[in-house]
Amino acid sequence: MSLNLPAGVQINAPLHPRFDEIFTYDALALVAKLHRAFEGRRQELLKARVARQARIDAGELPDFLPETQSIREGEWKIAPLPKALERRRTEITGPVERKMIINAYNSGADSYMTDFEDSNSPNWYNQIQGQVNLFDAIRREISYVNEVGKEYRLNDEIATLQIRPRGWHLDEKHVLVDGQRVSGGIFDFGLVFFHNAKEQIARGAGPFYYLPKMESHLEARLWNDIFVMAQNECGIPQGTIKATVLVETILATFEMEEILYELRDHSAGLNAGRWDYIFSCIKKFKKNKDFCLANRGAITMEVPFMRSYALHLVKVCHKRGAPAMGGMSALIPIKGDPEANEKALAGIRHDKTRDANDGFDGGWVAHPGLVPIAHEEFVKVLGDRPNQWDKQRDEVFTAKDFLNFQPEQPITEAGVRNNINVGIHYLGSWLAGNGCVPIHNLMEDAATAEIARSQVWQWVVSPKGKLDDGRKVTAELVKAMIPEELSKVKAAVSAQGEDTATYDQAAGIFETMSLSADYPEFLTLPLYEAMD
Repeated sequence: MSLNLPAGVQINAPLHPRFDEIFTYDALALVAKLHRAFEGRRQELLKARVARQARIDAGELPDFLPETQSIREGEWKIAPLPKALERRRTEITGPVERKMIINAYNSGADSYMTDFEDSNSPNWYNQIQGQVNLFDAIRREISYVNEVGKEYRLNDEIATLQIRPRGWHLDEKHVLVDGQRVSGGIFDFGLVFFHNAKEQIARGAGPFYYLPKMESHLEARLWNDIFVMAQNECGIPQGTIKATVLVETILATFEMEEILYELRDHSAGLNAGRWDYIFSCIKKFKKNKDFCLANRGAITMEVPFMRSYALHLVKVCHKRGAPAMGGMSALIPIKGDPEANEKALAGIRHDKTRDANDGFDGGWVAHPGLVPIAHEEFVKVLGDRPNQWDKQRDEVFTAKDFLNFQPEQPITEAGVRNNINVGIHYLGSWLAGNGCVPIHNLMEDAATAEIARSQVWQWVVSPKGKLDDGRKVTAELVKAMIPEELSKVKAAVSAQGEDTATYDQAAGIFETMSLSADYPEFLTLPLYEAMD
């Protein structure tokens, strides 16, 4: 298979069947143009992240920006939403895998966020086959036949598609422009937009996106400028693109209004991305001796810093005429155990009931079987209304509210072991090419592994990292537990009839990442470098 590549473009990876349909000359020319126009700014913003982290490590605490006070106090709203994004009570998420796409489209959810990022192991085949899968799905030409010959196709009624490209910190190492790696986000967005935007417009639902892991309004401005250029290049009216921002970093919380403002012509609101948010808090304050969170299971949406962040998001969105989307419930149905299944479903109901009553206009689930439950809880509050923007919250949140990191206890041996177990299990699956993994009756993605290794790292270095029985969490304690938990993981994986080949490597990576002297900012960065 040979390609006609634009000047300066290199692809250093195998070309599987149909990849040439994605790597057309004009599609790659758009990616190259976006790269040349914006890669310098991306690098500047990534350097700004490093500088900000250094200041936080030295004791600086985040607060609202004085230089953008006029935006927070101004009278403005985002542009009106298209009809396809007016009603989003239930959104389902999952990777750009063929069977998942069909099941999510057919789930009965209002919207489906398909993911090139955290729930997708970003090997070369997954990323480009994902582009092929979406090309087919958007044209209603997608099908899938499983190992026993059952065929899956799209229903007549399907969810509205939204697409999540990779975050600003991730590269696409297999594609170079003028000898430079392309941003993973620009690469994912540019290809899917070029091939599908006009088709989506003709069908009345798109092009719509989800934008992950931003830390400032300047990073949102970069996305907005990319949208403007892409629409111009493809002859699409300005403002056609709509994008929801995942507020999943502690720093973005202080700039929610500014982020909406930067994207106001292209905005579809904000989403409370809870799992990465917890990871962000640990990462940002890792050297603060006063910061130490309890077991992962104790950090619910009802603890102080999570509660204030969620309510502030609702307040900001409704003030600006924007959808406020609740985050993911990782619980999934449990087959063969009615009692445990009922407990899981009750957890989903509790989560969605709280979000609906707080003012969220919809929320996420990870499994098609949970769509009816989530939908029911939002309908109880919203009735037939598409949203509840009339619910204007009047709380005044300060930096103190967002930085009230409680609870600090309990930290238990079971909690340490759970982090090690889940981290190894997820990493082993990720290395094998699966980025969306059911573990202990929860649907986990990369954010889970990030929290797991980050908490272990912090419990080791923090003077507050003590178990409820008085023992200090130490590197020696963690090293002793890792082989024990690895054995449990391999037994569980084997019982499912799956290969355990990647799990020893996963355990080694988990140990390195959770016990290294210098905290690695993202687990996925060194892992991606070792991946095909």
